[in-house]
Amino acid sequence: MIRLQLTFLLLFSFCLKTESTFGQDPNFQIYLAFGQSNMAGSAPIEKQDSIVPARFKMMSTTECKDGRNLGEWYDAVPPLSACRAGLSPADYFGRQMVENLPDSVTVGVINVSVPGCKIELFQKETFEEYAKTAPNWMVGWIKNYGGNPYERLVAMAKMAQKEGVIKGFLLHQGESNTGDKTWPTKVKNVYDQLIKDLNLNPEEVPLLAGELVHEDENGACASMNSIIATLPEVISNSYVIPSDGCGGQPDRLHFTSEGYRKLGRRYGDQMLKLLGQSDMAAPTHSFLSPDRKLEVKVTLREGEPIYTVFYNGNQFLERSPLGLNTNVGDFRSNLTLKEDFKLTTVTDQYSLPNIKVSQVNYEATEAVLTFLKDGIPAFDVVFRLSNNDVAYKYHVHPQGERKSCVIKEETTGFVFPSGTTTFLTPQSDAMVGFARTMPSYEMKYEADAEMGKNGIGYGYTFPALFRINNDGWVLLSETGVDSEYCGSRLIGHENGSYTIGFPMPEENNGNGTTSPGITIPGDTAWRTITVGETLKPIVETTVAFDVVEPLYEASKDYQYTKGTWSWIIGMDESTVFEEQKRYIDFSSALGYETVLVDALWDTQIGKEKVEELAKYAESKNVSLYLWYNSNGYWNDAPQGPRNIMDRSFTRRQEMEWMQSIGIKGIKVDFFGGDKQVVMKLYEDILYDANDYGLLCVFHGCTLPRGWERMFPNFASSEAVRASENLHFAQENCDAEAFNATLHPFIRNTVASMDFGGSVLNEYWNSSNSDAMWGGHRLTSDVFQLATAVLFQSGVQHFALAPNNLQDAPKWAIDFMKEVPTTWDETRLIDGYPGKYVILARRHGNTWYIAGVNAQEESVKKEISLPMLAQGTNFELFTDNEKLEGKVEDGSIKKSQSLSVEIPTNGGFLVVSEQ
Repeated sequence: MIRLQLTFLLLFSFCLKTESTFGQDPNFQIYLAFGQSNMAGSAPIEKQDSIVPARFKMMSTTECKDGRNLGEWYDAVPPLSACRAGLSPADYFGRQMVENLPDSVTVGVINVSVPGCKIELFQKETFEEYAKTAPNWMVGWIKNYGGNPYERLVAMAKMAQKEGVIKGFLLHQGESNTGDKTWPTKVKNVYDQLIKDLNLNPEEVPLLAGELVHEDENGACASMNSIIATLPEVISNSYVIPSDGCGGQPDRLHFTSEGYRKLGRRYGDQMLKLLGQSDMAAPTHSFLSPDRKLEVKVTLREGEPIYTVFYNGNQFLERSPLGLNTNVGDFRSNLTLKEDFKLTTVTDQYSLPNIKVSQVNYEATEAVLTFLKDGIPAFDVVFRLSNNDVAYKYHVHPQGERKSCVIKEETTGFVFPSGTTTFLTPQSDAMVGFARTMPSYEMKYEADAEMGKNGIGYGYTFPALFRINNDGWVLLSETGVDSEYCGSRLIGHENGSYTIGFPMPEENNGNGTTSPGITIPGDTAWRTITVGETLKPIVETTVAFDVVEPLYEASKDYQYTKGTWSWIIGMDESTVFEEQKRYIDFSSALGYETVLVDALWDTQIGKEKVEELAKYAESKNVSLYLWYNSNGYWNDAPQGPRNIMDRSFTRRQEMEWMQSIGIKGIKVDFFGGDKQVVMKLYEDILYDANDYGLLCVFHGCTLPRGWERMFPNFASSEAVRASENLHFAQENCDAEAFNATLHPFIRNTVASMDFGGSVLNEYWNSSNSDAMWGGHRLTSDVFQLATAVLFQSGVQHFALAPNNLQDAPKWAIDFMKEVPTTWDETRLIDGYPGKYVILARRHGNTWYIAGVNAQEESVKKEISLPMLAQGTNFELFTDNEKLEGKVEDGSIKKSQSLSVEIPTNGGFLVVSEQ
């Protein structure tokens, strides 16, 4: 009987002891904060302080008019104590914790603090006596906590224990007890009360107490810090948080906002060490886009810098590496991250007359974070977050007397979630292909491929598109590349991560370094990450131009035009005087402004006859573009003119001649590399051409990286498997629709694309028959017209031929006469890369909506056209199943939508003038 009674008593005792922990979530960590004004919060709450990690919560310990109710949990947006308090150490304690603990852990803070109070306010035996002496302003604070701050703290803690586990106490108090050597004993009394009242184990629940404003900030109560330092002698499980270097306010009692951030993170670092997370105790900086949907977090992992990217709470990039290895220091590991960082808002309004959208209003959050090596600043990472774009670059600091450096390696990387699929085009090997002119960004794409590959062994070219499972899309690219850096590629790894790769040594015939050199302090190129839950932000992004600036003033008002060129249909044999005259007449008949005279004009026409040709063109209101080989020593391309564009003297002499005869622009070909020396050549050609009023088109070339804004006379670049490939191989004609549904989502999103298409010949040859060599077109005429809208380039030389005036449908020729080459607005309507695309562009008051289909079955869609008001008239171009095109008139119905059907290899067009 006695044994049964004893068992009953033990079970009853166990039930009492575990009642408060029943249903607790061990991953919900709760911390009780108390003290006086510094813990209550006495500094302004700034913009960055309102950016709160989702796993950081606060329990309201008062009733507030802002909607917070006593005893309820909320996102930990400051203030965390009373309704009108300021920033406190608890704010950045919580941030530091959740940013460094596993994603499964949530941190909650319960803050009961009373400005000006002594520690006696929290002692049970002294509370009432002390409260009687409190000044009127303090009485109001005490009333906010139900007349007894200690009991309020305990009551809230007991409520919280039903959901989570109390892991520690945060104390900041002592100013009002300055000089009181019994303060540690009084604090122990409060600590012991809390342990008892909340049924806690003192060995498992530490007390963290912060120093007062330090003597290095001339703190009025700094002498109290020597007494606070003795607290661990009284409470074995207590720790003192140093305040040195934490800025103080002019009153010498309170910390600045930045001081609270730094002190709070130190509280967090100490707690992380106690939790066995010392390797993760580096500061983590988090910042948001203006619409607060896009978030970037930056921290260190075992001394190596990493960042993550989230959109609407979903992770789009997992922990991805940052860092540089240079000849002035290895800045990839053993780094520290400064606790403070600079956060500003950047705004800009600029015109962009030659691509996508004519006027841009840019707003972004800029964060500048400093990484140190051995206590010396190594580099800053400058982040810009607009609503769907992340752009970042490195700013390298001087190291001692060194004023220049070579970037030997960027460890910059991009780690995607498992299950991500890719839409990438491989980088080719160097010094291969026609006359050893590659790489030239003309490889084939693979759609919806798995990660873990590296192209054909050399990585991938920018831009690169990724589908993040069902969460959305990411487009990677780079911008701001000029003579001060090299062009980069993307290296794939087996684990599904991708890193930045510099050019291959063999590029450019082995000439030039693979590693870029910069002066220091100096910057690298920008890496860009466009994020969207749909493809709309991917297609409409302007990030490539948002973060760069014009490098020089335009020498004239450059006009972007349409033209024709004989070479795409007639090849080298067509670059003769009489054929070029025929194409001048053809351009004139179309109302076009230019003709591109392609390769070999120097030998097959000659300079004197080109002057005659230019005069003839002028009489027809047509101007000429002339083709040039970039030079001879880095490739074997025999086409001329050669050995002119590579040297300033010969180049400028030639450009002066071109200016004198009215040449409008140049097309320079066969570059074959991304080294810094080649980027300098691009820049030098553009800069010199501007002096002579010449627009520049590049072929056999690199991707333009922000050049539409950087270089005012840059017109366009090829850097894609363009129209000439349709001439050379039937397999390219077979894949024409597939590729056409990729480019608006990838290549053409970041830069002008000189595709040179919109052919109306059935065969890619001058006889328009199968009797001559040249691909057989499988796509419809409407498809070809649609690509004039889908493929964007400020200067367009279409693949039309003079015979099209007789053998092409009149409606097709009429459309090609009117279609513009520059746009005021671009909107994605619908589509999927490699399957179909429907895109809208506006020029002035006229909307052009174009779509094409690469799938084996027809696409049937009810497309929303909110830009067109009910009753708006339009012209509709469509195909039937046999790809026979027709044109009809219509008007927008009340729903502002339109039913379209696009057959395989077909297209549709809507043209509507407002």
